[in-house]
Amino acid sequence: MNSPSEQKSSDIARRFTQNPILRPSSVPPSTPGMKIECLLNPGVFLFNGRPHLLLRVAERPVQTETSVSFPIIDEQGNLKVLEFDKKDPLLDISDPRELKYDGVMYLTTLSHLRLVVSDDGVHFHEEGLPPMMGQGELETFGIEDCRVTEIEGTYYLTYTQVSPNGVGVGMRSTRDWWNFSHHGMILPAHNKDCALFNEKIGGKYYALHRPSSPSIGGNYIWIAESEDLVHWGNHRCIAHSRSGLWDSERVGAGASPIRTSEGWLEIYHGADKNHRYCLGALLLDLYEPWKVIARSKTPIMEPTAEYEKTGFFGNVVFTNGHLVDGDKMTVYYGASDEVICGATFSIAEILETLR
Repeated sequence: MNSPSEQKSSDIARRFTQNPILRPSSVPPSTPGMKIECLLNPGVFLFNGRPHLLLRVAERPVQTETSVSFPIIDEQGNLKVLEFDKKDPLLDISDPRELKYDGVMYLTTLSHLRLVVSDDGVHFHEEGLPPMMGQGELETFGIEDCRVTEIEGTYYLTYTQVSPNGVGVGMRSTRDWWNFSHHGMILPAHNKDCALFNEKIGGKYYALHRPSSPSIGGNYIWIAESEDLVHWGNHRCIAHSRSGLWDSERVGAGASPIRTSEGWLEIYHGADKNHRYCLGALLLDLYEPWKVIARSKTPIMEPTAEYEKTGFFGNVVFTNGHLVDGDKMTVYYGASDEVICGATFSIAEILETLR
């Protein structure tokens, strides 16, 4: 794979000069009459030696001046559009990501997953796999933010299932990217940001995840263990949000942790009270991964480029996918909840920031 052109930033990320590498116009809508508003937070993996991105695609009908409309999937798998008058006093559209009508919350867009492939790591295109849509009563508001982990030739997709029942972690698996097994909701609501370790530790599988609490507790990173990747237990909280710092409001895992000589390196996202999302790093013990050895005091990547500061929801850099080649880690990330970008890091340089 050819190395992408890069430019240095004020943090230790080296952004692709071609950023953004994918925009909402880069792929067609899943259904006629829909408009893609955002591309977000791809899962990343190699398949047949080529880099692939599993994009989150958020779409909705073309909007009018007087009404707001958005799609959902009914329990039979059919697309259904709901529409409300903007002047309706029961409607709250103050947040571009979600709305409330008469106290009931909906998402302003419906997300599905779309696979794109590249020969050089920069220019991506589709190769015929149909969109992966939500299925069943737990995915009627869509599926989001998929992490992809290869374990012994099988690719495991852990993603966010969204429905009126809540937000939980679903899993599908495949060996060829045409035939899929559906494993259902493996972590119940309210939970998301699930990243599997790509090998067993002490004979068990491990996963990072983020249960959330509106009152006691918060949006923290947890770890769990499993014998079969489906049934999870021995849950432990390993990283809290930190008052007064860049990750004061919420934290969540990115992609699969990277094995290094010093420990498992996990790139995670953190947000403050102003919903500004940055990236940092956790270093976990190789043999007891629930033990945190070190953690970023300051971000390793912040939203500083214009395409990261302005967009559908600005001041956001968010990743759940990377490729590792020796010391080089290529991170693909969503910027401003609208476009897909790339950056490279030196793993050694990240580890040095943790000392």
